[in-house]
Amino acid sequence: MHITFIAGRDLAHPRAGGSEMLVDHLAMGLVARGHRVTLVCGGRTGERVYDVVRNGGDFSQFLKAPLTVRRHAASHIDRHIDVVVEVCNGLPYLAPLWWRGPVVCLVNHVHADLWPVRYRPPVSVAGRYAETVVMPRVHRGNLFVAVSPSTARELEGIGVDPDRIRIVLNGVDRPAHVLAESGEPLFVAFGRLADYKRLDLLLRLWDRVRPVTGGRLAIAGDGPERERLEGLAGPGVEFTGRLSERDKHALLCRAWLLLHPAQIEGWGLVITEAAVRATPAVGFDVPGVRDALNHGRTGLLAGTEGGFASAWATLALDGRRRHAMGEAAAAGASALPWSSTVSNFESVLAEAVERRRPV
Repeated sequence: MHITFIAGRDLAHPRAGGSEMLVDHLAMGLVARGHRVTLVCGGRTGERVYDVVRNGGDFSQFLKAPLTVRRHAASHIDRHIDVVVEVCNGLPYLAPLWWRGPVVCLVNHVHADLWPVRYRPPVSVAGRYAETVVMPRVHRGNLFVAVSPSTARELEGIGVDPDRIRIVLNGVDRPAHVLAESGEPLFVAFGRLADYKRLDLLLRLWDRVRPVTGGRLAIAGDGPERERLEGLAGPGVEFTGRLSERDKHALLCRAWLLLHPAQIEGWGLVITEAAVRATPAVGFDVPGVRDALNHGRTGLLAGTEGGFASAWATLALDGRRRHAMGEAAAAGASALPWSSTVSNFESVLAEAVERRRPV
């Protein structure tokens, strides 16, 4: 098949995250299976094993997408795209309005409650309406791919028929070797330094936990909140910036715990990246995080800020329990290879194409 993804960013974009990593793994996996894959996206792009077509900037891409996709299709000898995958991360492209072939809608999570956090009216009102009202109506009849059971329930909540939702879990790369845990307490948090990731909350809780546990807190990533967060940081906090895959691997291996204070995720990808390295996690009991973290087995979920601080300190002080959770986390994550993710997604694409064939 010729599969075209329409997404906001390529993995080379400075704000790339879990969604971009998922699309990259899917695209590479599909190419390895003999399919032709194109990614149409906005902003900075890089060299890939699949075609990448730049499609304007952060906002202009939503207007340019129809023409960009048609031009790309026309540039090929067969002038044919078998299926379009619309990656909806907030604002939709509304592909069914301008593309007559099969369309699959890939959703990491529904941003409904995040719109007023990230934008002011009228942008927040318009964005939320487009995502939660217009998008489900435009895609009526199409298949949706949700990356977790939580996302599937969110889609049902905005009116998507559950019979049209397919859950495809994120995979994880199993490292060739795992480094030993740090000799001193080392706690890490990964992610874009943005308000909705709630790293300011993590810094406040660190002031309560550090006197009990000692050690260091490393915050990896970059973003618009970095300067403010550095101003809030107390003793023992290190901001690493963006890390290479090698340095990321080393930090996740040596960490005692991964800390995940975000208020919502589609799937906590970094939780499974830590888990496959035998590092358990502490997070809030919120969508996405509760899917990636098995409470009491591969880490702990908290319902309150006090509960988060308590879980953090408890596992830091109880090495036997922490190591047992790390072993369970590694075993669970090892059962989620990217090859299975690609296979499941490929099946959804084949189903979408089959559904559109004349009877």
